[in-house]
Amino acid sequence: MLQTREVRVSYRTVYRLSLYARALQRLHQRGVQIVSSQTLALSAGVKADQVRKDLTQVSHLGRPGLGYPAAELLEHLQKVLGTTRLRPVILMGAGRLGKALLAYPGFNREGFEIIAAFDTDPRQWGHFPTSAGDVEILPIKKLEQVVSAHHVRLAILAVPAEQAQSVTNLLVGVGVRGILNFSPVILQVPEGVAVNNVNLALELEQLNYFTDNKPRGFRILSAVSKHRKNLNLTRKKTPKS
Repeated sequence: MLQTREVRVSYRTVYRLSLYARALQRLHQRGVQIVSSQTLALSAGVKADQVRKDLTQVSHLGRPGLGYPAAELLEHLQKVLGTTRLRPVILMGAGRLGKALLAYPGFNREGFEIIAAFDTDPRQWGHFPTSAGDVEILPIKKLEQVVSAHHVRLAILAVPAEQAQSVTNLLVGVGVRGILNFSPVILQVPEGVAVNNVNLALELEQLNYFTDNKPRGFRILSAVSKHRKNLNLTRKKTPKS
């Protein structure tokens, strides 16, 4: 069996490896045994040579012109990404967004298990039913105990903006090293702690810009082109000597 190599890769590469793994899962379920770099490239929106470059960093699987063994490559990528077993995750904030995240079944399918949620509001404490079983919503004072007992390194942050930094400080203090941040603020964390920001309103704002009938960028470029054309029409030619 192929041995997993310890290798440091960039954030963008890790993101693409995750996309390749999801594509391989779908192909494996359909009975596909050999997959090409072109097929994986389509799943990630990149070129085939980028797929080959990414996979070369983490494995020696694949032969030129023959493709990759789908099942073996999937198993290897899952080892590289650390999703061969359920990874414990905690959720901070059990309001409407927090409970929607608790109810989302995709985390377990991708190798992550929300083992507990935390909230400062006593009215939220108790058991919350999900498709994978009940998740207990606990007071903040039990945070360190849960993190230590389950060796938690990942957390989802779904608290109001004004509480985000103080809750982040608590998470870092108990040993959390990765935070998926749904709060609309930029978090300050020490070196060695990774933060991924998810701002749904910001994403919609960007989509709105690019789905406008006449994007601002188009109008600006059109105005500049028209101005340059007018300058060319009014510029006098210098008589030759």
